[in-house]
Amino acid sequence: ITNHSLKEKLQNSNLYVNSTQFSLLLLNLEEYYFEQHTANHIIKRDCKDERKTRGSLKICSKSIIFEPDEKLQPIIKIPLRDCISIEATEDDEANNPFTWYVNLRGLGTYIFVFNKLNTCISITLSDKTEYLFQLDVAGKVDDVIQTLLQLNRASHLDKLGDQAAMITAILQSRLARTSFDKNRFQNISETLHMECEAEMVTPLVTNPGHVCITDANLYFQPLNGYPKPVVHITMHNVRRIYKRRHGLMPLGLEVFCTENDLCSDIYLKFYNSQDRDELYFHIATYLENHITEQTAESYMLQWQRGHISNYQYLLHLNNLADRSCNDLSQYPVFPWIIADYSSLELDLTRPETFRDLSKPVGALNKERLEGLLVCGQNMENKLIKSHYKSEAFCLFKMKSIRQLTLVIVFLQKLIPEFYENDSSFLVNSLKLDLGKRQGGKMVDNVELPPWASDPDDFLQKCQNALESQYVSEHLHEWIDLVFGYKQKGREAIAANNVFHPLTYEGGVDLNSILDPNEKVALLTQILEFGQTPKQLFTTPHPQRIIPKFKSLSRTSSHNVSIAESPVSPNEESFEDLTEESITLAWNNIAKLKLYEQYKIHKDTAVQSCSVFVITSLIFALDSTLKMFSKESKMLQRSVSFSNMALSSCLILPGDTTVISSSWDNHIYFYSIAFGRLQDTLLGHDDAISKICWHDNRLYSASWDSTVKVWHCVPAEVLSTKRHHFELLAELEHDVSVNTINLNAANAMLVSGTKEGTISIWDISTATVLHQLACHSGTVYDAAFSPDSRHLLSSGEDGCFKVIDVQTGMLISSMVSEQPQRCFKWDGHTVLSGSQSGELLVWDLLAGKVIERIKGHTGAVTCMWMNEQCSSIITGGEDRQIMFWKLQY
Repeated sequence: ITNHSLKEKLQNSNLYVNSTQFSLLLLNLEEYYFEQHTANHIIKRDCKDERKTRGSLKICSKSIIFEPDEKLQPIIKIPLRDCISIEATEDDEANNPFTWYVNLRGLGTYIFVFNKLNTCISITLSDKTEYLFQLDVAGKVDDVIQTLLQLNRASHLDKLGDQAAMITAILQSRLARTSFDKNRFQNISETLHMECEAEMVTPLVTNPGHVCITDANLYFQPLNGYPKPVVHITMHNVRRIYKRRHGLMPLGLEVFCTENDLCSDIYLKFYNSQDRDELYFHIATYLENHITEQTAESYMLQWQRGHISNYQYLLHLNNLADRSCNDLSQYPVFPWIIADYSSLELDLTRPETFRDLSKPVGALNKERLEGLLVCGQNMENKLIKSHYKSEAFCLFKMKSIRQLTLVIVFLQKLIPEFYENDSSFLVNSLKLDLGKRQGGKMVDNVELPPWASDPDDFLQKCQNALESQYVSEHLHEWIDLVFGYKQKGREAIAANNVFHPLTYEGGVDLNSILDPNEKVALLTQILEFGQTPKQLFTTPHPQRIIPKFKSLSRTSSHNVSIAESPVSPNEESFEDLTEESITLAWNNIAKLKLYEQYKIHKDTAVQSCSVFVITSLIFALDSTLKMFSKESKMLQRSVSFSNMALSSCLILPGDTTVISSSWDNHIYFYSIAFGRLQDTLLGHDDAISKICWHDNRLYSASWDSTVKVWHCVPAEVLSTKRHHFELLAELEHDVSVNTINLNAANAMLVSGTKEGTISIWDISTATVLHQLACHSGTVYDAAFSPDSRHLLSSGEDGCFKVIDVQTGMLISSMVSEQPQRCFKWDGHTVLSGSQSGELLVWDLLAGKVIERIKGHTGAVTCMWMNEQCSSIITGGEDRQIMFWKLQY
């Protein structure tokens, strides 16, 4: 607010500015500061009380500014549009040709030195006021005069577009005549990658200069040397980079040297997208070896799992949606969440304390919404006549929207400062004149609600509210409005969430507008109204996974919700111990060690493996069913059912029957106790790829494009020689199905096809819940997380994909050098078997491999894990099975 108000005051001010130090904020919007010269301001020339004020004369594209050396003196700002005469004149000292003489070494010889012609710059304004400035270097006067005359002509052009074009031409000419000073390199051994012209962007200011990137540093050298000769960022310190829209054009680049800060280290605006993209490429290439780029989906997964706070998640979404603290037309936006501003105490356990986050503020009550709709219909601009307007449009004709930008963007969003720790923005410490209310009371400090004792207390309670359970449960609804699928289109209209068409990404193509005046007008309009965030999600945003937690601290490293224990503090249940052991195992999964391996197959790869826990029997498949005893370390049986390969096997409850599926379209039931084939089911019209079992139901996937659900009553139950099979459902697909899996509750099934499609099915109704084209090749494996909130799939394309089960949204993607044929995961960490034979440990939240474990000499084709997640068996194309254990 302060900067905007100051800016507006300066634009409408007289010549003297009550400031004690020069700042680029003294410039008008879209004004450039070109150069400065040491000079004297001569007052009352040719008078007895003639005075000279020492200082610097600053030449800007729309004004002349004189900053006195003595800080108590006011800065003088002269708008060029008010100047009617700018010329060089001689000062009085020119009338005295002999200024001084020198006695050379006492030789009695005198040399008279003629004084240089000290020329002044005389400026006359339209109101006949005159200003006289004496430059220290007279030889610079002619150049300065020529520059001022050019800029003066530009300021008097009738059309803004013509003014902007002429000023831009002057700027480009200056930039072309200069280059980056290589003496500014931090090290003489640095290798130059590229150099180009750009502008450094800060709030309300753009500063032109030269960008230079080397193998070690990123540099920006301002054309005017202000505020310092060069800005440099060490590449090793860079953590994040974002391409930005600036003034509706893809010209911006923002560089961060921190993980979680909102403010960047530098924001650059380029004059063409090619330079921007090339610089981005150089930085991104350097970062490839240091940092994994995070996506909105990967941050979503971290937020859902409670690893980052609501504040941190919103901060990252703002960055990804082109919001920047350096661009006030795209300032970061946060939700306005508290509805209670009258109670003495703020109760964050009451839903009534919070506003409805599923609605824009303008649509919270019927009367307010109707008023806004009427306001929108009365607007004269035909472009926006049919759209719902934010309240800002109604206010625009009454007061400059510029003064409101910092606090209210669409009047349903707050700046992040309301959820940070610096409360100074709530206090008018500079005692600025912010005007009066309708009742005549002066506007001063922000009035606080009764439940806040002071500004710091107010911010702390706002932070607590943002991290409260209510907001955590409903934040996804606000994200749908601002960054998601309700941002535009039918859903936006239905939610009364439509704004000016120019504010949306792609709303206008400035390059297609040839009229410079129309282009400047549109750019000015978008800078006044602000821009809608970039749309990040096109499907409903998933809800946060929220146990009933006691607290959620933003300051903790992971911000994990603390679940309430179902048992008393002094007792532990068996489930607690099991869960604890599983958590411990996954925390140490990278310490997996190979302790035994056996080559039990002669000709073909191990296709599948299962373990008979009671007697430590391991069953593995190739073209035969192999039964291997871990205790005796010997192959006990090798059973052939078919002349084609077996694809999948499992052990039925009771541990007496093994079921195997085959490429010959059959499913075979083998009795371990009797050592014979018990039954055969002709299940499909093509090869069967995978089978699952639960509660007397058999699920079979086939290349015939179906998944079949069978009710199977074992022969032992019927006291007969054969099983009884009943086909309950047939799940149709368009192409061959390669893999299936059940969730922990056995209520959903996932299927993956040879063309990369993932389908999630409701088993009780045999209907598809979600279907996504996830991979560009065969889906190798797919499995639900233990809590069934997420689904992970791996494919022939080398990608891992994470899907939110509730919404069907693809929320994360990771790429490996080679396809991962099989995996196990706990929702956070993945252990996968690679095409190369390695076992890889992935951190899903960080989106990267954290450990590589040498394993098979061929692809890992199958993986088994015990219930405690501490023992793993893998099979591979090298015809071996390997036994792995965790080393705590």
